[in-house]
Amino acid sequence: MTGAYRQHLQAELAAIEAAGRTKRDRVIAGPQGGRVRLADGRSVLNFSANNYLGLAGHPAIVAAARAGLERWGYGLASSRFICGTQEIHPELETRLSAFLGTEATTLYTSCFDANGGVFEALLGAEDAVFSDERNHASIIDGIRLCPARRYRYRSGDLADLEAKLGEADAAGARFKLIVTDGVFSLDGVIAPLPGICDLAERLGAAVMVDDSHGTGVLGTRGRGTAEHTGTTSRVDLISGTLGKALGGASGGFVSGRKEMIDLLRQRSRPYLFSNSLAPVMVAASLAVLDLLERSTELRDRLFANAAFLRAGLAVAGFPLPPSEHSIVPIRVGDADRARKIADRLLEKGVYVVAFFPPHVPEGASSLRVQVSAAHTQADLKAAIQAFAETKIEFSG
Repeated sequence: MTGAYRQHLQAELAAIEAAGRTKRDRVIAGPQGGRVRLADGRSVLNFSANNYLGLAGHPAIVAAARAGLERWGYGLASSRFICGTQEIHPELETRLSAFLGTEATTLYTSCFDANGGVFEALLGAEDAVFSDERNHASIIDGIRLCPARRYRYRSGDLADLEAKLGEADAAGARFKLIVTDGVFSLDGVIAPLPGICDLAERLGAAVMVDDSHGTGVLGTRGRGTAEHTGTTSRVDLISGTLGKALGGASGGFVSGRKEMIDLLRQRSRPYLFSNSLAPVMVAASLAVLDLLERSTELRDRLFANAAFLRAGLAVAGFPLPPSEHSIVPIRVGDADRARKIADRLLEKGVYVVAFFPPHVPEGASSLRVQVSAAHTQADLKAAIQAFAETKIEFSG
């Protein structure tokens, strides 16, 4: 490294620090849950995890992981097509397909990898891809890797999407793929899938949904955004994660039309050139599906908790946008103010992280409060009180 480059890096870091936007890890010293222990010994309420169903530390899931470790080993040291496919890998893929109501599924080590491997494998230079402007970074990065012509439409704006589809047709696009988050993670807004599917069917496009924040959460049986919106049979591809509601560990998948999944197995670079998903993750994920298919208890508790928290925060004077998801966004605006509020809440025993640029646009910094089925009503009451006190402290 040259001295000039080192100085450049130091200047970039100093600018981030001066803007109050340095991200620092908060180290926890125990398992994930509705309450976590910090490295300094404090026990705090956790409202920042994607652990929607509280399964990250669920005894049945921990036991399944332990049993899977004993039976199948720690890792496979191989990609799937070489020697990285055990009996449980296709078993999980079949179970996910049945759960989601799709034709086929393939596993990845993360949903970030899944989204990174879809577009290049399925689209050529003659094709077009249409991405919601608020899509996850993994979708953005995955699209950058493919040669298709790229169109970005205003978030949830069906008229703008229709116009972009028309532009692609006028330019001679061969095939068209629309991709959207099912749930936009920073505020819990749900994509207008019925309208998107209407456009796709009328104008000859395929539809892909990243349902990382919907799978296990939305729908009467927790099967995700497509079930919630009545579009299961109309969505062509679903990417998702095993690292949020479905256990909170690691792993991702793409599920959908059989021909598309078959082609991903032949061409998707993260599938072909990366290690197989660790067997302990696969074994635990099978146990997660067992739980979800037996009962909706955890999902029901999650939404009861979210309704209780929303009601309490509304009484405390927080303006909350309407949402059908358990994510509860609190708008702050200024990045430094958002960070200071989050720090103050942690002092009061509530772990919430501030989101500011580049995660959100300038002036749109917020606190993303994430409820879990692992929270008790006492936890929720304590959090509401801490938020109310902090609001008064920062009201000036």
